[in-house]
Amino acid sequence: YQMAILENKHLFHDKIVLDVGCGTGILSMFAVQAGAKHVYAVDCSSIIEQAKSIVELNGFSDKITLLRGKMEEVELPDGITQVDVIVSEWMGYFLLYESMLDTVLWARDRYLQKETGILFPDRAIMYLCGMEDAAVKRDRIDFWTNVYGFDMTPIRDIALREPVVDVVDSKAIVTNAVPILELDIRTCRKEDLSFGNEFCLEAQRNDFVHAMVSYFECAFTQAHKPIGFSTAPFARYTHWKQTIFYWDETITVCRGDTIRGTITCRPNQKNNRDLDIGITLSLKGVHSTIDNKTIEYRLR
Repeated sequence: YQMAILENKHLFHDKIVLDVGCGTGILSMFAVQAGAKHVYAVDCSSIIEQAKSIVELNGFSDKITLLRGKMEEVELPDGITQVDVIVSEWMGYFLLYESMLDTVLWARDRYLQKETGILFPDRAIMYLCGMEDAAVKRDRIDFWTNVYGFDMTPIRDIALREPVVDVVDSKAIVTNAVPILELDIRTCRKEDLSFGNEFCLEAQRNDFVHAMVSYFECAFTQAHKPIGFSTAPFARYTHWKQTIFYWDETITVCRGDTIRGTITCRPNQKNNRDLDIGITLSLKGVHSTIDNKTIEYRLR
């Protein structure tokens, strides 16, 4: 974010900026450093009180107005009805879990200049790949089949259906990675955040697949020189890590085998902060066969 903003001062100079979900206010302060005329920073949590102190401590109180409340309920002061730029670190685990993207889209439609408005970031892509993870699956999932001699398989079933957010060793990735969701933040709708897409993974070596892994990338393509960041296992660590979906049985793959499937994602009906994610796999390999088997997960 710092590079994207400070290396594109021409996009921020003398502009009105809206920071959605501002947290500590760091993006707002970057925007002021880049020459923003004024920044309106909104957050509904108590962190806004610390942000006010931070902004004052760093001498930006005359350039940044901090507002506590839900973006959809806050009225921007000073008669502001449009902004030139929206910045937001809206991403959650699995890109969409507890994310603020729907709020960013609301702010885009309500406040952003229609023709010339800038969104930072403005693109997001989520990927899926297969991984070998026998040791960790044994400790986290299969452990429940024998707990001090007792069969606790019902707990295993629950553990299996809860995705794990953790750091994945890039050497554990067995297949290629394919996109499962592409979002253009400038044009996408809230309805696009519930999705269902097909995918096809190809094994890169003879190995075993114990889980599917998801990660995402975000890009600032409206910058003069587009830049972005990745949460892939091959990239530098981020607090988003990766999201792991363990499979019920071990899948034996040979180099060139293809795993076909579909992935669906939608908010849980009882608690829309949770995500219901379904993965269906098919494989006709040399050593393993899967015939349209589905596991339903809940990210919470």
